[in-house]
Amino acid sequence: MAVSFESGRKLARGFILASMLVAGPASALAPEHEIKRLMLATEEAVATERWGEAGEYLNRLQAIEGKKPADYFFYRGRVMFQAAQLNEAQAALEAYVKQAGAEGAHYQEALGLITDVEKARAAKAAAPKTPNGETAKIAVIEPAGDQSMASLRQLYLTDTDREALTIHLNSLLDVAGWRADRAVVKLDRPADVEYRVDTAESTISIQEIRRSPDGRVVRKTSQMPVFGINPLVEWGCESAASSCWVYDPRDGSRLFQLSYNRDQAQDIAQTLGRLIRNLQAPNGS
Repeated sequence: MAVSFESGRKLARGFILASMLVAGPASALAPEHEIKRLMLATEEAVATERWGEAGEYLNRLQAIEGKKPADYFFYRGRVMFQAAQLNEAQAALEAYVKQAGAEGAHYQEALGLITDVEKARAAKAAAPKTPNGETAKIAVIEPAGDQSMASLRQLYLTDTDREALTIHLNSLLDVAGWRADRAVVKLDRPADVEYRVDTAESTISIQEIRRSPDGRVVRKTSQMPVFGINPLVEWGCESAASSCWVYDPRDGSRLFQLSYNRDQAQDIAQTLGRLIRNLQAPNGS
């Protein structure tokens, strides 16, 4: 199941070509029949390792309104893994396991693929970086310059960039909390998963707050030393899980689980990257 990241980039580019080959006029079939047709086409494409075609069929499936079968997430996970899109692959495979359960036809294979994703992510984090060897990322936010720091300091009435960035990151996290029930959002009801950050010298302290349906609250605090880590912070969203994630720049694991809002996830990833860079600077303030 191993996949190289160079071949992953080629596969991702191949999806574009495949879209021109398999895309045709809109189907006259009812959605439930079109879903079954495209699932059969996806299964055949995956079986013969025509990954570009499989990716296009899956994209067309995603655009169809209606409930998708559990196998849709399994095949999406396989195709994303082949394209070296590790974050999306893991989210899709976990969605399959959750929906299909242990009785699913691909249950064992999905668990194995999730392990392969973790191994690939660890290898990616450990591999030396060269100018021509960077792995393509789904969504990477490069820390912005300091041109807006003055306005942030003025907005939050602070004297230092570090304090302004910390307050700003917490403000963004406050409105991006994850809720199990997206249909009901009450201003006086906190999210099911929330985060708070604080800084001390070269470390970011992250508190995760999880609320269970019975009202119990579990708080967990972890420390992120910033020296030696890349301030380029990845993020991604997966509609199947109704979540966006900001990923830990140390190992690519999930750091923040957020509501399904791409703009919010992007802002949080960008601000976290700027805060990391500020803490790494010898004269950071």
